[in-house]
Amino acid sequence: CALALASHAKTTFTDPGGVPQSAVPIDTPENIHATHALCSQCQSYKPPGSHHCRICNRCISRMDHHCPWMNNCVGAANLKHFTLFLIYTWLGSAMALMIFGWNYFLCGTEKCAFSIVLVQLVRAMTIMGVASLLFTSSMLMNVLYGIMTGIGTIDRLRKKAQATLSIADEEPIPLKEIFGVGPYYTWPFPIDPVFEDFDQVMGYSTPQRLLREQQYQSNQRNSPPFDQTTVSSMPSKF
Repeated sequence: CALALASHAKTTFTDPGGVPQSAVPIDTPENIHATHALCSQCQSYKPPGSHHCRICNRCISRMDHHCPWMNNCVGAANLKHFTLFLIYTWLGSAMALMIFGWNYFLCGTEKCAFSIVLVQLVRAMTIMGVASLLFTSSMLMNVLYGIMTGIGTIDRLRKKAQATLSIADEEPIPLKEIFGVGPYYTWPFPIDPVFEDFDQVMGYSTPQRLLREQQYQSNQRNSPPFDQTTVSSMPSKF
């Protein structure tokens, strides 16, 4: 329950991957001869897989949908937290139903005499648990489908309407672009992932990041190579 609440909070308050006004296409072989989209609302570069959210009033990288339960979009930067929230909510609902079934419906001893208020409360909680289990199961299937096919909810509905879902050429989303490159024991916890290539995950870069990368590469080329023989031949002071 605590992990589900923490994942909900992280999904709500984490930037889902808003595309800044200064966004530029990333330097990849696929983008050399490709045409780049421009958002008519933001008047800025629109990365592949991104969509403009009319509620948030900005473009979101790899946007899946705008979740009213989170009051936030689900995109490339908070997909991990949203997935964890669905998993922990599903597990909590299933555990609650098993506890109710074992201690109420399957109880046949004299200790199972419950008051009218408790009976009605258990029935109401059972209905809520079943509804939560069914809803999170549906959302989990949508998220897993999007990860395995690389097609988000908005794109999937659009392709279904255009009857082009069977000819989609998107690739599956690698798990490291969702949970990051950190140790595996960090994946079940709602902490921000660290991506190996942030620009590749978001689908865009910025002039500031490109300038820093060029300066870093220039410094690497200009720095003298490290000579291990020189270090080993230096006299030791001890």
